[in-house]
Amino acid sequence: MTLPEPTEIRLKRAERVLDISFADGSHFILPAEYLRVESPSAEVQGHSPEQRQLVGGKSGVGITSLEPNGHYAIRITFDDGHSTGIFSWDYLHRLGREQEFRWAAYLKAIEAAGLSR
Repeated sequence: MTLPEPTEIRLKRAERVLDISFADGSHFILPAEYLRVESPSAEVQGHSPEQRQLVGGKSGVGITSLEPNGHYAIRITFDDGHSTGIFSWDYLHRLGREQEFRWAAYLKAIEAAGLSR
């Protein structure tokens, strides 16, 4: 199975989105808030599913920079200072494919926890 590889990555700061196209023809527009709350960092994901942290209060977060990490990923620095997640091409592709489901689950979880976006 071939891993997804991006053909174009555009940071649109004003719109606070990452616009990414892949060699398989898929194209995703991933909001900074979505990327921040789904960060693959240990700070958010923990070291097991039980340790996963629900992150609220990020509706206005933006992306300040993207940094290549080898030939397989990027490090995203957010304007709230978070920069520890390494977003692999596979993970970004999965976030795009699962965006509707993941976002709905996130909204439900923050509402249940009494948090705001």
